[in-house]
Amino acid sequence: MKNASDTTEETAYISKKEYDDLLDKYRDVAGQLAELKRLIFGSKSERFVSTALLGQLGLFGEASQESSSSAEKQVLRQTKVKIKPKKVAKRAILPAHLPRVEEIIEPKNLTQDSVKIGEEVTEILEYNPAKLFVRRIVRPKYALKDYAGVIIGELPSLPLPKSNAGAGLLAHILVSKFVDHLPFYRQRQIFKRQQYQVSDATLSGWFNAATSLLEPLYDVLTKELLQSNYLQVDESPIGVQDSYKTGSLHTGYHWVYHAPVEGLVLFKYDATRSIKAPQTILKNYKGTLQSDGYKVYQNLATAQQLKLLSCMAHARRYFEKALDNDHSRASYAMEQFQKLYGLEANIREHNATSKVIKRYRNRYAKPILDTFYDWLVQQRSQLLPKSSIAKAVGYTLRLWKYLIGYLEDGKYLIDNNKIENTIRPLALGRKNYLFAGSHKAAQKAAMMYSFFATCKINNVEPFAWLHDIFKKIPEHKANKLHELLPQNWKNNSIENC
Repeated sequence: MKNASDTTEETAYISKKEYDDLLDKYRDVAGQLAELKRLIFGSKSERFVSTALLGQLGLFGEASQESSSSAEKQVLRQTKVKIKPKKVAKRAILPAHLPRVEEIIEPKNLTQDSVKIGEEVTEILEYNPAKLFVRRIVRPKYALKDYAGVIIGELPSLPLPKSNAGAGLLAHILVSKFVDHLPFYRQRQIFKRQQYQVSDATLSGWFNAATSLLEPLYDVLTKELLQSNYLQVDESPIGVQDSYKTGSLHTGYHWVYHAPVEGLVLFKYDATRSIKAPQTILKNYKGTLQSDGYKVYQNLATAQQLKLLSCMAHARRYFEKALDNDHSRASYAMEQFQKLYGLEANIREHNATSKVIKRYRNRYAKPILDTFYDWLVQQRSQLLPKSSIAKAVGYTLRLWKYLIGYLEDGKYLIDNNKIENTIRPLALGRKNYLFAGSHKAAQKAAMMYSFFATCKINNVEPFAWLHDIFKKIPEHKANKLHELLPQNWKNNSIENC
């Protein structure tokens, strides 16, 4: 039997460094868990409403002198659920540009001596589903007098002379796939309902021939985009069927370049996400390049010196993800972003010149950024390295000189959101047709996404544009192909078909 004096209480002690390491690991795991829960259960919205709204700055002039009480009321107006009175439903006015098909209904038992005193007009929106039809081109032959020969009308230019697919059908197939995201097998089902059987090989043949016809125009688009002195760039993955490994998919990338001033978009496919892809296309580029924090863009070795800008939305996203980790600090940072984006919203509401925008940003945005930078530097030494808030602070400070570069020119944008919007159709397409059949097919898809994204930015109806291009491009002069690009097609008032 042990004596009481022989019994000792065993207590485990750890050092301060070990404790900090464990706490750091715990917060890192907690942050990963919060992010996982957010991806699975949470809302994808990144909207943030500040609990302390500071006075809004006036546009291109003095700051508004709102009192704290009015600011609080404004916050309440933003966050409070409003109960709106029920509106009486109104029938929408039908657009004037839609064609009208008149149907005149005379009254029954109308006598001959009746006099028309007016009419009641009711307009109903109707729809005729698209249908296949056969364009039958008949060219009569004529024998000239005295055996002088035979004459016949000239056959119109056809996009694919050795095929029976017309310009309208080719345009419909490509728009359906890359704008409406209908894979070929679904298009075959639609054609089948119209009693026309078309094989997958035939559709693929039409697709390959039609896209080959557009390749010279794609080269012109690439050349024009690279002449811009301000580009945004991003990349997005796409599954590609691997011909060397049956049943497996290779992850390739669509590299997307956007010229905001000129309204041009270029998709380029590459099998990797390495520096080789942007360096190849930008090897002779001279200008400003705006991107996210991917280090590839900062390491580009080009013939001309590049000015780099970063995306404020990406920095903001890090702090939005850190709200669950350190709500106080992350909220403060989100409020600074909110103020900066409030200024940008004011700018968008006015048709201001680049010089005015630059002056406005330096007057109002620069003080916010200076204060924010001092706060970031102060916080960095107080944070555990692996925490979400530390990653947000570190990311923002690492790219700070590129993030504030948008102050230097009014044509620069604060973020890359516009280029992310151009990538969204690619994401929708991935959900429907899952992967590209080959690397060559992925590049052909990149070409069509380039054309249709440029159509969208320039408010050009894609089917009308492509239908007309297929009729014109076989006979169009090579040195004037730029006239057929979407932005020039609209401005030149080329006849819509």
